[in-house]
Amino acid sequence: MSEAAGDTTPEPGLRERKKAATRQALHEASLRLAFEHGPEKVTVEAIADEAGVSRRTFSNYFANKEEALFYGDLQRMRLLAGILRKRPATESPWVALCAAAEIFYRRLGVVDPEWVARGRMVRRHPSLAAAQVQTFAALEREISAELAVRLGPADPLGVRSQLLAATFLTVLRVSLNVWLEHRPEVSFYDLARESLAETGRGFA
Repeated sequence: MSEAAGDTTPEPGLRERKKAATRQALHEASLRLAFEHGPEKVTVEAIADEAGVSRRTFSNYFANKEEALFYGDLQRMRLLAGILRKRPATESPWVALCAAAEIFYRRLGVVDPEWVARGRMVRRHPSLAAAQVQTFAALEREISAELAVRLGPADPLGVRSQLLAATFLTVLRVSLNVWLEHRPEVSFYDLARESLAETGRGFA
């Protein structure tokens, strides 16, 4: 996934690129093994061997196999948070969230079959579903903090910003689950957009 045109973020140095490549290799190794053998049979040692690194190296990048499995999701969610951060300050929180989601899914393009397969794998394994919730919880805090800045004194305790962030991510998660289960004719984002619009009426 590339950043939007005109992004002035400096290119990472060689060391950072190598670290990113190692982290990505561990992530991809964890996915391959999970698809081949089932996530419950995958071990950290097996992931490290598959990626051609040591067990200690794995621990330098991830705390456990679940973190490695959901690294791609975390990266995508961070991209979404970054897009939200760049939305005009004049936009209301929910409008900014919906606009960020639309840009995010357009940038992703066609749904990756591997992403769909991973989503179905999560639905079959409760332990993975719990780990995915933790991934979303980290993003929820990040989005809530951004919304708190937008709301300012109007939300002194941060209740509204937390409710907005939690509701937004819940809508995306539920839309994905429905789409994976029923695979309607509409695209995933068309379904998510309708769900966001319906939910947004409560924040008008």
